[in-house]
Parts: sequence; structure tokens; C-alpha cells
Amino acid sequence: MDSLLASTQLFPFLAASMLLTLAPGPDNLLVLSLGIARGRRHGMAFGLGCAAGCINHTLLAALGVGALIVASEAAFTALRVAGGLYLLWLGLKAIRNAAPARPGEPASAGGESCTRLFRRGLLASAINPKVVLFFLAFLPQFVDAGRGDAGWQIAQLGVVFMLQAALVLALIGAFAGVLGERLARRPGVSVWLERAAGGVFVLLGARLLAGR
Repeated sequence: MDSLLASTQLFPFLAASMLLTLAPGPDNLLVLSLGIARGRRHGMAFGLGCAAGCINHTLLAALGVGALIVASEAAFTALRVAGGLYLLWLGLKAIRNAAPARPGEPASAGGESCTRLFRRGLLASAINPKVVLFFLAFLPQFVDAGRGDAGWQIAQLGVVFMLQAALVLALIGAFAGVLGERLARRPGVSVWLERAAGGVFVLLGARLLAGR
């Protein structure tokens, strides 16, 4: 099927998407804290997972399911609780498993594979109800009613958003990893970096649970 997006839609959407992805937010904080604590590869893997989670929200928005979830208080609350508990679990696990690392090696760098961190980033993003709301509010603003199928346009916009998010979050993870590797050269710092990363996950999870 041919693309229904015009340059008048695509370029403003891409610019707005990149600015929003760069703006301080939960995904940025999670990727930044994890990259500092565990290194470049781990931070980038988690960031790519967060970006991949956008596919779920794109499908929900394109098919109209996202609007049904938001309209149902029970469904939205269930998603919010699941997302909050998952972030709490990740944070408490990181704090509990923090251990001294060898000089120059991020804390717990070998404890989890990049594949597992990718999956965790994907799940953390996919079950975040605030991202559901964001996609429902943001993507339709760039739909051109005169160009046909709105659902197909939303799907394409969601893919564009996911691709730019993958690039931006991977770069944030890489930058954070370089910073963390330098900080971890000091004795004992690596453990506190891991605990700080866990604390960020706990705070964001608690905030999600406390939200309405």
C-alpha cells in the first residue's frame, strides 16, 4: 500500500517527535540512569526496547483500541497499576542486586544480557498508560483527512515516531554509558550508580501508581 503521508505532514511531525523525545521524561530518565549504571550497550539496549514499545501504542491508536482503554476506567487503572508495579519491581531488583564491580566496569554489567534489557524496555513502554494517552493526543494532530484512511496514516506516523525514538534513546544510552564508565573508575561508585538507577525506577513506578 502506498504511503499516505505528505512532506507537509512528515517533516513537521518528525521535528516535533524529536523535540518531544529529547525533552526530559520517564523514558529518558530510565535510559539515562540505566546507561550510567550499566554501560553503553545496556543503556542502548534498554532505550531501543523503549522505542520498540511504541509499536504497541501505534497499533492501539490506529485500531481505536487505545481510545477504548482510556474510556474504560477499569482497563486504564489496570494498565496503570501493572506498569507501576513493573517499574517498582525493576527498581527494587536493581537496588537489591547492586554489587561491587571491577575497576572501570559498571555495576552489574554482566548480570543481564542486552536482549533481556531490550525486552524489559519494550514491556516497560508497552504497558505505560501515559504513553497510550500521548499517542492518542499526538498522532491524530498530523492526520490529513483529505489523504484518506486515517488509521493507516496513524500507523505510518507511529512507525516514524518509533524510528526516531530508537535513534534518540540509543544515543542517550550511549552517552550515559560513557559517563557511567568514567564515574565507575572510582572505588565503590559503581554500586551507588546501580542503586541510584534502581531508585529512579522505583520513583517513576510509584508516581505511576499514584497517578489518576
